[in-house]
Amino acid sequence: MRLHREGNTIMLTTALALLVINGLAYYFLFSENTTALVLMGVTSLILFGLVVQFFRVPNRPLTLHDRQVVAPADGTVVVIEEIEETEYFKDRRRQISIFMSPLNVHVNRNPVTGIVKYFRYYPGKYLVAWHPKSSTENERTTVVLEMKSGVQVLFRQIAGAVARRIVWYVKEEQPVEQGSEMGFIKFGSRVDVFVPLDAEVKVKIGDKMKGGVTVLAEFSE
Repeated sequence: MRLHREGNTIMLTTALALLVINGLAYYFLFSENTTALVLMGVTSLILFGLVVQFFRVPNRPLTLHDRQVVAPADGTVVVIEEIEETEYFKDRRRQISIFMSPLNVHVNRNPVTGIVKYFRYYPGKYLVAWHPKSSTENERTTVVLEMKSGVQVLFRQIAGAVARRIVWYVKEEQPVEQGSEMGFIKFGSRVDVFVPLDAEVKVKIGDKMKGGVTVLAEFSE
């Protein structure tokens, strides 16, 4: 396991802030209260550990298959439905939504190998990630990847009520590999994936996803 570079500043700032707070507490509040100092120290370590775990990137074998769409994020499947996709395809697609809690790994990965045919970033609101309108009204990105077969898959990074920064590493006409890092969302969020209606969905609502590993959908030969 490694720690993601997006967390470097936050982890350093958190560590320094906790050191200052503990130092001030020692000199001005609890210099003679060993129990209070120990409790503060333990609490600080727990808080720092929670921040660090958010930026973890576990080592895992990635799923690589040219007819499969893999989960772009860790989390729980909260939506599977046929819907009118109005931004890019402007037709009916199957939407699969993954909710990422603050305890999930928050690296976002490319669900298929292909070329980035479309990319847009939209500033917006910060509705809770499971709100039906979060997909169209929250801060978000939209990415469309075209596979070698010509099939296109759209996915969105969506900020939530706590997540206030979306990071992406892709641009239009860039070739990407399935499972490679495409971005990061900080502190709780959601990812939507839109696949053609003839794709066979391999997950159900409530399933736990592993980004880059779990197969969301599969195309026939």
